[in-house]
Amino acid sequence: MKPGSTARDCPFDFAEALEFDPQLKSVLTDEPIARIRLPHGEGEAWLVTRYEDVRTVTTDRRFSRSAIIGRNFPRMTPEPIVQDEAINVMDPPASSRLRSLVSKGFAPRHLERMRVRTQHVVDELLDQMDQHGSPADLMEHLAGPLPLTTICEVLEIPEADSSQLRAHARTMMDTGIDNRDSAVHAKAEMRAYFETLTAHRRQNPGDDLISALATARDGDEILNDQELTVMAMVLLITGQDTTTYEIGNIAYTLLTRPKELAMLRARPEMLPQALEELLRFIPFRKGVGIPRVATEDVELSGVKIRAGDIVHVSYLTANRDSRKFERPDELDLERTTLPHMTFGWGGHHCLGAPLATTELQIALGTLLERFPGLKLAKPAEEVRWNTTSIWRYPLELPVTW
Repeated sequence: MKPGSTARDCPFDFAEALEFDPQLKSVLTDEPIARIRLPHGEGEAWLVTRYEDVRTVTTDRRFSRSAIIGRNFPRMTPEPIVQDEAINVMDPPASSRLRSLVSKGFAPRHLERMRVRTQHVVDELLDQMDQHGSPADLMEHLAGPLPLTTICEVLEIPEADSSQLRAHARTMMDTGIDNRDSAVHAKAEMRAYFETLTAHRRQNPGDDLISALATARDGDEILNDQELTVMAMVLLITGQDTTTYEIGNIAYTLLTRPKELAMLRARPEMLPQALEELLRFIPFRKGVGIPRVATEDVELSGVKIRAGDIVHVSYLTANRDSRKFERPDELDLERTTLPHMTFGWGGHHCLGAPLATTELQIALGTLLERFPGLKLAKPAEEVRWNTTSIWRYPLELPVTW
């Protein structure tokens, strides 16, 4: 087939445990740069799937994130999750300025405080799980509460507000066509909440991450009020549910692979390296995220992308590209090759990646140490999975020890 000659319908609704989406695999194999139609938004888009092509789109200034603002771009959710003022839709130099300021909030002293808080929360949660007794639901006792508790502590969000904020975030990420009005409302409610909270922190800074961002300076540059509000929203949304899902996904993957689990228990020092491979291997979301717009005609791997075209990339397929990874569909905890793209790439690499990695290492390392006999309490095929969100994760993960 000539690349781009026929647009593929891509609902990206595949959600069978953590099997790789066969449609994405087909595009990567048969038509690495393909024309696609998504469930929501207007028109068609390009889907770029190979590692090197994804790297080009995410680093080449001829592909703009900010150009999607005001466009009803092809997407997976009824209402766009992203805010127009968010760093997610900025291009350099605006995004570079913001990233420089935000990175000060993830300075070593702040990360060390986050690490200490995370370990404290993990220990408390696992104490409670131990007291509850075997069997217990790992999603309920660890994966669910840990990231939300940690990010709310780091942002110093009152405990009484956290559950409603989480509900808003989940509503925004629901892919159901009947969800649009609810998503618009949730987005507005969350924004109003953070406008009030960030204004208060600007006037009364403390030791939390929002205060660190509010007072961060790069020369004369500071985050303005809108930037601070939206950044706090982004940190809450990306700093809790995604890590919850990955704790569940990684635990499930290890508990259904005795060889890999035994390797980690025998060699706990290899956990950081193993986590990088698990993050590469696990398809933790569906489809695609925020696209870019070609600002001029670009030829990419022999395909002509015209100025104004919408371009989506798939980090999932980039992580499975056989041109870059030997045996890409195999989980190899001793793999030490190229960096994965699970946290994105280039100027939009996830700012919260250090916090997410810290949480995963502490949660899973402590879990394996405290519960050496941990195993699934039911057959793997009986585990129930989410099917309605852009994220893929077990709804429950009953374990025994």
